[in-house]
Formats: sequence, C-alpha cells, structure tokens
Amino acid sequence: MSVLRTRPVRPAVLSDDAALGELDRATWSTLHSVQPRPHPPYEPFFGDRSRPEHLLVAEAEDPAGDMRIAGYIRVVAPTPLACHTHVRQIQGLAVADWARGSGVARGLLRAASALARNEGANRMTLRVLGHNAPARALYASEGFVVEGVLPGEFFLGGRYVDDVMMGRSLAL
Repeated sequence: MSVLRTRPVRPAVLSDDAALGELDRATWSTLHSVQPRPHPPYEPFFGDRSRPEHLLVAEAEDPAGDMRIAGYIRVVAPTPLACHTHVRQIQGLAVADWARGSGVARGLLRAASALARNEGANRMTLRVLGHNAPARALYASEGFVVEGVLPGEFFLGGRYVDDVMMGRSLAL
C-alpha cells in the first residue's frame, strides 16, 4: 500500500462540483458503472439525485504535490419510508487512479459507517457488479457480506454481469 499525505474525510460542499465531476468521468468503467460513458456537454455533478449532503470526500496530495479530491462516497437513505430510516445505502464510491491502493476507499467506507451510526442507522447496504472483484474484496474486508445475487442482471461490455447485494450491521 502506497502512502499519501491526506486530510481527514469531510462532507462535500457545492464548490466540489467540478472536481467531483472530473473524478467521476476519469474513473468511469463498466467494471462498476451501468450508466453509459459520459460525453460532453457534461451535466453538473450535483443535482436532484446527488446533493452535497449525500457525499463524503477524501483529499490527498497528488503526484504533482497538489492537495485535491482523491475520492468520494455517496451514502443515502435507500427509501423515504419511515420504516427504513435505520438503513443507509452506498450508491457510489470512486477513487482517483493516482490514489488507488493507498487506503482512500477504506477510509471513505469507515467514515461513511461512522456518519451513518451518528445519524441513528444500524445497517449499511450496497450493490456491486459481480465482476468487480477488487471492490467486493474491499467490502468483504470491511464486514459486508453477500445477501443476494441477481444473476445476469446487466449486459455490459458484451457480457451479462451479476448484480450483487451486500450489507453489514453498523453495531459496534
């Protein structure tokens, strides 16, 4: 694992929009996205579905020595139902290529879990594409277990890919 100089994970702010959009486009891949590759003109990163209060960001020193956003995690309540307020769902995690393997994703996962606990949640869930072995291994190492699989749910890059549901308790 490489060592990067980092800042503590923090909530996203509106002024992060351009950097988050750039990171999202740079990390796009059928390894983790079911959405088409983005093309100009690009929509703003923040919108109705993705607001600053849904994201945590990690900042680190890039290879040029500049401190910038190295990754983000998007965590939301999966539904607006009162009976579902105890659950948070990860609906996006991205780490810049230059920051991979340095613990940025793990730090974001841990910060998201702590925030969810502070908000009263006791469960965290996510969906990950079956062929994304690195992400699945990371999630498993952080206590997530496979709770369901939708075989061949997506057709990506010329093949059918499973949709894997994972979850974990947030109890300490």
